[in-house]
Amino acid sequence: MGIGKKFQDGTKYFPGMMPGGFFGVGEKPEQFKTYPDAERIELPGPKTEGGMPLWDAMNLRRSERDYGGNPVTMDELSQLLWAAQGITAVDYGYRFRTAPSAGALYPIETYLGINRVPDITPGLYHYAVGEGNLELIKAGDLSRELADGALGQEMVESADVVFLFTAIFMRSAIKYRERGYRYVYLDCGHIVQNLVLAVTALGLSACPVAALYDQEINDIIGIDGEGESILYMASVGRGL
Repeated sequence: MGIGKKFQDGTKYFPGMMPGGFFGVGEKPEQFKTYPDAERIELPGPKTEGGMPLWDAMNLRRSERDYGGNPVTMDELSQLLWAAQGITAVDYGYRFRTAPSAGALYPIETYLGINRVPDITPGLYHYAVGEGNLELIKAGDLSRELADGALGQEMVESADVVFLFTAIFMRSAIKYRERGYRYVYLDCGHIVQNLVLAVTALGLSACPVAALYDQEINDIIGIDGEGESILYMASVGRGL
């Protein structure tokens, strides 16, 4: 039996056999990951009204791999980050976001490989959701490294921005145990769908990327691949 089948079977729910309670409470991760010593870039506020109708965006969305038009702007980048992971309400002690998350635990972190965005130095950034700004992790052009980590896919190198989505697994597992590992993938799928619809609504192009060398991308980001690991990527740019 393959590992995929074992994972599916090992995370099933059965009537009368539901796991109860929290575990590993002493290891509970912070709600928001931050890099306190990082240089920060303040992003312009997103627009939350108007724009392309949802039905049009769904109808027009395609995976696009050719980029080369004018660079993605900082305003557009802010809009995309808000669409993917932005906070939309604060209630009952939770900060609800644009994409759903099991138990409102939000295990997904967003990093950016920025190549061509005016007024932002190329490099690797972390999106600080709580503050709505960017934290610089590593300066420099990483487009070739990210492309190599994505099985050499050229669209990753030519993109203006590469979104990198990781999971901090314990945020979900501390409540849902083994089932929480399923939920992180579902959460990430919700986020990327929001992202690609927002890309379409802004007249940009994007392609989700799941074919990647996990450890190579984890090493670029600087995470251990166990407590936190890459799940998904998306290349974004303006079409030719």
